[in-house]
Amino acid sequence: MIRGTRADGERGAIAILSVVLMLALIGVGAVAVDLGQVYAERAQLQNGADSAAIAIGQQCYKNQTCSSSYAGAWTAAAQPLVNGNANDNASAIQSVTFPVVNGLQEVVVTTSTRDGASGAGFLTPLFAKALNVAPATVGAQATVSLKPPGNGGGFPLAFANSCFDLQSGQKAGNIMQLEWKPGMTCTGPSGAVIAGGWGWLSQSGPCQATTASGTDYIPSNPGNGVAQLQACQPILQGWIDTINAGGQVNVVFPVFDQAIAQGAGGQFHILGYATLRIYGWHFANAGSPYEFHDKASDLTALGINPLYACSAGDDRCVIAQFVRFDTVDPSTGTGSGQDLGTTVVTLIK
Repeated sequence: MIRGTRADGERGAIAILSVVLMLALIGVGAVAVDLGQVYAERAQLQNGADSAAIAIGQQCYKNQTCSSSYAGAWTAAAQPLVNGNANDNASAIQSVTFPVVNGLQEVVVTTSTRDGASGAGFLTPLFAKALNVAPATVGAQATVSLKPPGNGGGFPLAFANSCFDLQSGQKAGNIMQLEWKPGMTCTGPSGAVIAGGWGWLSQSGPCQATTASGTDYIPSNPGNGVAQLQACQPILQGWIDTINAGGQVNVVFPVFDQAIAQGAGGQFHILGYATLRIYGWHFANAGSPYEFHDKASDLTALGINPLYACSAGDDRCVIAQFVRFDTVDPSTGTGSGQDLGTTVVTLIK
């Protein structure tokens, strides 16, 4: 009779233990892979929700309302943005709401899983289903806020609201000439435009002034020539290239309602920000790019009334049109600026 030895029994136990450990490792690996799938799905859904919220926020602004009656059409228009952020080109917009929080309009978009192959509203595990793990439903949410800019940096020129009608931010205006002449003053709430400055701001960087509405007075940069604009040459040339190519140049300018002192000690109080569509300008008697589409013949060729042409001599002007404008450019900032028709669509969560 052959008897088993103790070593033979231990070999059997080790084999069983090895199988159990291998199954456990496979199970842990399967769960890890499927968790990675869930995290990747959530990231794709978040990107889609962000894109849809920004797009719908812009539609709210353009239609001057965030009425829920538009939600269906705007959701359908934003669906390709959500799908485009998914690896399988399929996601669902679960809901779109338009809450008003602290007086500011918001847009909240919630997205959820949709299987690109089956159309199911859940994510099927790749491996963990062998362990009887239920399918997962993944979602994400994005919120944007619509509010006027309150601070930011940009072209170092401000306009006086008392000189030009820039305060009616509800609709686009007609083409107009924003002109400054030596000694020019405007009757406003607190006095006159700074003589010799025409709203030129002290630059915080090359052709850039940092401003904030409602809180501080921004220093002026007195002068009326090329010296203060040399750093702006690339920007002005960019405007020319864009217009000549058939594009539009929309520039956000600070608007001031108060001006104190004169010359180098002058300061502006920023009321808010308005967007102007630029057609021409005359910033200095120095040729291009400091002068562009500023003569009567230039405007006639563009179909613009030649009476808006800039005068000769030391007069300075911008030929532009006030426009309603939305931006997602963070350089315009957000804050407590007055609504002058420019709105920043900001992703807040």
